Amino acid sequence: MSPSRQGRGLRRLIVTLVVLVVVAVAADRIAAVVAQNQLASMAQKEAAKYQVRSADTSVKISGFGFFPQLFKENFSKVTLRMGKPAFAKVPGESLTVDMANVHVPKSLLFKQSGTVTVGKTDMEVRLSPREVGRLAVKATGIQGLSMEVVGGKLHVKYAANGLNLDVPVVPQLQNGKIAFDLGDQAGSMPAALKSQLAGGVDLPQLPYNAQLTSVAIQDNAVVLSATVQNLSFSH
Repeated sequence: MSPSRQGRGLRRLIVTLVVLVVVAVAADRIAAVVAQNQLASMAQKEAAKYQVRSADTSVKISGFGFFPQLFKENFSKVTLRMGKPAFAKVPGESLTVDMANVHVPKSLLFKQSGTVTVGKTDMEVRLSPREVGRLAVKATGIQGLSMEVVGGKLHVKYAANGLNLDVPVVPQLQNGKIAFDLGDQAGSMPAALKSQLAGGVDLPQLPYNAQLTSVAIQDNAVVLSATVQNLSFSH
């Protein structure tokens, strides 16, 4: 065989291999999208049992290659996101669920029956300070109360009965509620209001029996962190 023919044969082989790789990658991505949509639908249906609804629910499967993970029926990381979720009609900004060691039966790719089980689940819920303030008004019955993030800190504002107060507070978890520590500023707050804020504000139920672990202020949001034990979705 002449060198020119050998060169053409090598080029054809390289082109063929490139095409096969492109086709394999495309098939991998298409299958991943189908699985992600299926998981998003299942997660949304399960969340509705807890009166949590969102018009924007998405799932992303991470890790190296979809098909290799599907063959093992185990995905190293799956992330669920809900934009503007409503918790029993209480609007939130976002909900993110990070799931690790997710067992997904192959049958679910074809929309057949099966159960997804999750080894480790962490949840983050972002609420606006305004909504937390509304929950505080509902819990205490005290009008003229509102909340806002100022300079990275949560502030309680109270304008009623001739008072106009703006007090920084530290949110803390207390028996499943958000309690507000007024610190050295407590002296300027009416005793009844101070007592009720320190007693805590009930939060809306989170989906999947999530258990709260911490509360913090990030950017302009009140961020709730939670974990979920033995999370599963069935279809």
